[in-house]
Amino acid sequence: MTTSQEDALYEFLENVTEPFTLDSAVSFIRMIAPHKSDFRKGNRLAAEIAALINSRNIAFKLGENTWVSRRGCFEPLEFAITPSRLEIQNGILIPGHRCAPFANPAVMPHEFRFYWKGKPVPATTTEGPPEDFYPFYTILGEEYAPQYVARDNPENENAFNSDPYEDPPEVSIHTLDMRNVYRESAFVPGDRFVVRTRDWKAGAFDLKKIDKDKWSQAELYAWFEAAEMGFRDSFEQLGPGSSTDEQIAYAYWYGGKRMREVPAYSLEEYLYEKTETIETAAYGIETRFWFAGKEIPDRDTLEGAQTVSDRTYIEELLCQAGVPVSEFVIQSYVRDALFRNDTDIGRIVERIVPRTIDRRMTKKILAEYVREVLEGFKAGYNVFTDKAMGPIRQRVGELHTAVIDLSVRLLQSGADSSWFPKHTFVVLSQIQSHAAMVMEDLDIDELPDDSELDTIDNSLDSMIETYEEIKERIDDALDSFRRNNLSVVKKDSPVSSRQNIGETLQISLGGTDIWRRVVLPASCKLSTLHRVIQMLFGWDKDPEEYGGGGNPAPRARKPRPPNFALCEATPAQYRYSVARSAGTNRRGPADKAPYPGSSLEDMRGRGVNELLYEYGNRWTVKILFFSTNGDSILVFPAGGGAAAPIRCVAGEGAPPPASLDGPMGFRKFLASLKKDGAEAYDPAAFDMAELNRRLAEISPD
Repeated sequence: MTTSQEDALYEFLENVTEPFTLDSAVSFIRMIAPHKSDFRKGNRLAAEIAALINSRNIAFKLGENTWVSRRGCFEPLEFAITPSRLEIQNGILIPGHRCAPFANPAVMPHEFRFYWKGKPVPATTTEGPPEDFYPFYTILGEEYAPQYVARDNPENENAFNSDPYEDPPEVSIHTLDMRNVYRESAFVPGDRFVVRTRDWKAGAFDLKKIDKDKWSQAELYAWFEAAEMGFRDSFEQLGPGSSTDEQIAYAYWYGGKRMREVPAYSLEEYLYEKTETIETAAYGIETRFWFAGKEIPDRDTLEGAQTVSDRTYIEELLCQAGVPVSEFVIQSYVRDALFRNDTDIGRIVERIVPRTIDRRMTKKILAEYVREVLEGFKAGYNVFTDKAMGPIRQRVGELHTAVIDLSVRLLQSGADSSWFPKHTFVVLSQIQSHAAMVMEDLDIDELPDDSELDTIDNSLDSMIETYEEIKERIDDALDSFRRNNLSVVKKDSPVSSRQNIGETLQISLGGTDIWRRVVLPASCKLSTLHRVIQMLFGWDKDPEEYGGGGNPAPRARKPRPPNFALCEATPAQYRYSVARSAGTNRRGPADKAPYPGSSLEDMRGRGVNELLYEYGNRWTVKILFFSTNGDSILVFPAGGGAAAPIRCVAGEGAPPPASLDGPMGFRKFLASLKKDGAEAYDPAAFDMAELNRRLAEISPD
């Protein structure tokens, strides 16, 4: 598809309100954006349209070549918004994320229009520190909240661009002036608005008040059950998806008609107050919603969400070579070559496909394509009109090349990927995808305005910084892997001793960003894993060690027995056998209590991929069993019959002070640190060498 045809498809989806067929989409695009080659290629355009819709999840599938658009699904349905007590007191309403997914995601929240009894609700502005407004945008992705606040108005954007590393002290955002509405309707905390989508494309909504006791708990619970099913199916069918907006839209689709009608909880109420099965989880440098207590699956290649099935021949060749980009990115590289005044075809190809990729035929075919594009651009290119975009395009191109090169080197290194930092390829894919989108945006002749270029430049600074951080951590992980002299062998290869087989576990402290990746002999018992976890998070230390910095004196902790629980994915047959071996004298359901004498190898052999570990009443540790590639196993070097040592190979974050009993208290503690500027506790401190020295004291089973 050409750029104009893709734009025409999105225009079609923004306007169609009834279920549509592939033929109707093709007819519209050929009418709006005709291309002479379409008619010679037979059904190619139709195939590309279907592939684009399905791969990017931009419409809901009803059947073979039949879909319904988001507008057709959500207009004119109703949903709920529950204003906060603070908003009622100040006579305002902040739209933020509250209209997702009933609003066009292409319309910014501050551009929405609301009506009360048929009349427009007037707009006003509200001033305050940006962190006061971020919570109203987090459902759209916590990492994107600052961008929504910045893009609310030009003054905010200039304030954020002036120092990309520090938030401005104060911003102003557009809000709804609700004083008359609250007064006229005698609105009190707990009351809700029923919101009807009047115009999905334009972002227009009607408001109606519902008293807090109007809806019965039975009615709300029916909606709650539909939401639980919708989010579960969204995660299972789409995985983490390309964004939280996509996850939410498909949750409402899979939740069925009941989830798309009232009575209903507001999305904020459901996600942050009602559900116990869904939580916000880190996904590389972004966030997603996910099953509570579970890690979002990692990737082991660069190819990911940006790869679609409507690729051209050149795009397919590059994707197979590990460079998942569009032709517009290639054209941006060509523009960069003209800006550099270095139009050597070989060097342009090497920037797109680094030397680490040994694909001679791909490079030869790419060279011919680049030569054609270069000849087409030369006549109309003017370096003077490109002086604003050129340096940015050059920087982002160098970053994109570096990410591709690093990803390929990792795949060629032979190192066990479980030693890499968490979500290594997810992070690299996200950086590569963002860099590719910037390059596509800069594959133009028209100069963007200065504020847009400043925003792109600042986002590029952030991407480069993230890349340098992940590269440093990857280099450390590779050095650690080589120093430990581990190897990966086939499962059916002879191994001198079962105690030399390693199992990699990712151990995360629930409700925090603190995690450790540990390699243990497969023969280790859960009782040993219990001791390892205690050491990883500092629960084995003398509480007096945490007494400094003015913190309250910690309560003395009594030694606790191992308290593991199996996750729901564990086969039912194994849950039954474990319950019988463990007995019934344990807290919690007997069928979720693994026997402490079980080994990691036994867990794996019976299909267990995740465990939960409880410490106290509030801390939950999530344990994920990592798999090596294919039918391989991780093998420690032979040690004269001695069991292989337990080693931490990666991790982030300092253990919480022992005086804190749970993630809620820990978050409040961190907030107080930022406010008071205290330095007694460094949340980022993590000394892997010291931890491994202490882990060496634990004798493997």
